[in-house]
Amino acid sequence: MATARWPCLVLALLSGLAASGFPRSPYRLLEKRSLPEGAVNGIEVYSTKITCKVTSRFAHNVVTTRAVNRAENAQEVFFDVDLPKTAFITNFTLTIDGVTYPGNIKEKEVAKKQYEKAVSQGKTAGLVKASGRKLEKFTVSVNVAAGSKVTFELTYEELLKRRQGKYEMYLKVQPKQLVRDFEIEVDIFEPQGLSMLDAQASFITNDLLGSALTKSFSGKKGHVSFKPSLDQQRSCPTCTDSLLNGDFTITYDVNRESPANVQIVNGYFVHFFAPQGLPVVPKNVVFVIDISGSMSGRKIQQTREALLKILDDVKEDDYLNFILFSGGVTTWKDHLVQATPENLQEARAFVRKIGVDGMTNINDGLLTGITVLNEARKEHRVPERSTSIVIMLTDGDANTGESRPEKIQENVRNAIGGKFPLYNLGFGNNLNYNFLETMALQNHGLARRIYEDSDASLQLQGFYEEVANPLLMDVEVQYPENAILDLTQNTYQHFYDGSEIVVAGRLLDEEMNSFKADVKGQGAINDLTFTEEVDVKEMEKALQEQGYIFGDFIERLWAYLTIEQLLEKRKNAHGEEKENLTAQALDLSLKYHFVTPLTSMVVTKPEDNEDQAAIADKPGEGTPLTPSRSWMVGYQHPQTSHYNYVDGDPHFIIRVPEKEDAICFNIDEAPGTVLRLVQDPVTGLTVNGQIIGDKTASPDSKARRTYFGRLGIAHTHLDFRVEVTPEKITLWNGAAQSIFSWLDTVTITQDGLSVTINRKKNMLVSFGEGVTFLIVLHQVWKQPPGHQDFLGFYVVDSHRMSAQTHGLLGQFFHPFDFEVSDIRPGSDPSKLDATMVVKSHRLVVTRGSQKDYRKDANGTKVVCWFVHNNGEGLIDGVHTDYIIPALF
Repeated sequence: MATARWPCLVLALLSGLAASGFPRSPYRLLEKRSLPEGAVNGIEVYSTKITCKVTSRFAHNVVTTRAVNRAENAQEVFFDVDLPKTAFITNFTLTIDGVTYPGNIKEKEVAKKQYEKAVSQGKTAGLVKASGRKLEKFTVSVNVAAGSKVTFELTYEELLKRRQGKYEMYLKVQPKQLVRDFEIEVDIFEPQGLSMLDAQASFITNDLLGSALTKSFSGKKGHVSFKPSLDQQRSCPTCTDSLLNGDFTITYDVNRESPANVQIVNGYFVHFFAPQGLPVVPKNVVFVIDISGSMSGRKIQQTREALLKILDDVKEDDYLNFILFSGGVTTWKDHLVQATPENLQEARAFVRKIGVDGMTNINDGLLTGITVLNEARKEHRVPERSTSIVIMLTDGDANTGESRPEKIQENVRNAIGGKFPLYNLGFGNNLNYNFLETMALQNHGLARRIYEDSDASLQLQGFYEEVANPLLMDVEVQYPENAILDLTQNTYQHFYDGSEIVVAGRLLDEEMNSFKADVKGQGAINDLTFTEEVDVKEMEKALQEQGYIFGDFIERLWAYLTIEQLLEKRKNAHGEEKENLTAQALDLSLKYHFVTPLTSMVVTKPEDNEDQAAIADKPGEGTPLTPSRSWMVGYQHPQTSHYNYVDGDPHFIIRVPEKEDAICFNIDEAPGTVLRLVQDPVTGLTVNGQIIGDKTASPDSKARRTYFGRLGIAHTHLDFRVEVTPEKITLWNGAAQSIFSWLDTVTITQDGLSVTINRKKNMLVSFGEGVTFLIVLHQVWKQPPGHQDFLGFYVVDSHRMSAQTHGLLGQFFHPFDFEVSDIRPGSDPSKLDATMVVKSHRLVVTRGSQKDYRKDANGTKVVCWFVHNNGEGLIDGVHTDYIIPALF
């Protein structure tokens, strides 16, 4: 089965990177020794991990490869990833000897000027290159000094589409050498529950199937794991090359107890609709087939094979006809005929005799087919409750009759008049695919490319199977008036069995209690309405309790779907309408950090203003399939960091430099609770804290004093962890453990990391330039005896952390605004109350103060506006969203 084809991108970072400022580690001594098995030209790829998290069909995928140069001189290291054409890259980072160079999304045109300067200096270059039917290739190369390590991490997201009754996720596996630590981990969470889950790979042997691949599902969760050992990767028992080369495919579907499912989180909703068991609506199908001279040989043979197989699947209630075009037009019948056994037998005889001849008259071929359908409806030759479609197959451009693409599109649009869809299939590469795609979109259809491979006939047949069973016509998804904003597409000419309608939007009132959705459509027998009503609060609670990696996954799903649909509409728009669609898609691409055809991702070197590295924008299907083009590079200055900390009982303080003010809040939770403070999926940094309480608890739980007694900091890219308590500091570098006490004064440095312990005062943890944390030790008087020592956590510098950083503190690393008004006396005469508007919430806040212990053991007073009820209205979600099961 063919899918819409997007050309893909390849980026090469030239070897000048190492020479122009990427550091070598001063702490590593390289011993001469034999190269490890599997190393190629001295480069050992010792770890490749593909981690996929899927929830509500939205997939978040991270591909991480770690390599080390075992040679005695600099070597070039390549990172290749094939990703789905429908995916949007959201981040790429390059880490060399512990120093991370992050990616930033920019408007394509903004980056272009910087690119021209960099290329003129010979620093970087990029290429766009096709990779396959469903995949596009992302490639980076970098020169790595002897003994140095490099980590590549690519993150991309996609909304999995349902076709022929299942969702499919494709992963291309091709490590090109034996890898000590190779792993694919896929976790799926579907609120509707899973009905099936499977995983297959073209390269898996019986040995691998039995021990390296595991798959399981139960209820709402599914898991797939593929972890081949070094020996299992060998192409033969004594070989040093890898057999891991091919497609790894995960397929699943969800339970369909109800035809619709609505999910709501943080004011965004997604509505899935896929009814089961409905009678199929009869089809009136006209096949418009190109038989020009260029279709000779294998193409026409495969077309005949596909049509014969399709005729085997046509139902007796359907009506059909064949229109053949070359220089002229030939029809099988003068009108549509029912698919009786006798007529189907005659159709097969006609198809077997199809030959090729002459030029390409697309205009007359299509208009003839459209006329046949229009007349059948007008003359009541077909059932009233039936649906019509045109399927055209061509391998070239119009070169006789009306040959102007715009005029053909106009003629077809006027002839169809919006009554039925047009599906255009483009055979091979030598055609104007943009013309076919635009014409299909203008008529509520779509275009597909059929690849000139041995399975071309199966591709044609597979497409027909997708549209073979319409269950509903004129589908409209309706919501209560004045209840929603920014709705994605909610009307469809057809709903086909095995597919799914997905609609997303925003709630106008986030405090609404119930949400109702109606889906209306015309069925084969009567008109149908499907109603779904959900309790908003219960739904949000059920989803947020899952602790899925995307706290905002529905919002990102909405943004992905909106961008996808805006770009689709843009292909068929002109003038001011096209400008507006472009502006909307660009704004969302930048806001949600998606690489789309309107944006580029720029990998920057932060130490100076020299341009260093870049990622190309994502071009559209109409781009030639094997071009060679240069793309964008640029430098982005770091953003102003916001200085935030948590200390005391525990008091969270958010300093907002733009306002010359601060906001504070408390979190009231029981001792033993672990809270997520900082999480950055891009840099791989997390900080979590565990609460302790006074040993002698107050009878009144509200008066109980609590603090942070354990802090855990982890950096997955460096394979580094540190656990801090008031008694000791424990560091893990991989499996190696080191323990220090607060009586030490010591500095520990390694690749991209520095830890400094200042005796009985504090400790600094720094990850390269731009990320620094300070932990303050509070040693309290033991009278009364219930008091305990505790810790304070301060974010001194965060400007190199990504825009995806979150957590109780991390979400405030990004600029935000608030307004304070109506300052008035509060219930406590010594304090003032006020009204604060922040994140679209109106809150009552109280003027107070906290202490800053960064430089003074007695603390410096910080005046702040206190947000009540565990920060409700200020923090994203509610505070319980940030409770996690363990420190690491």
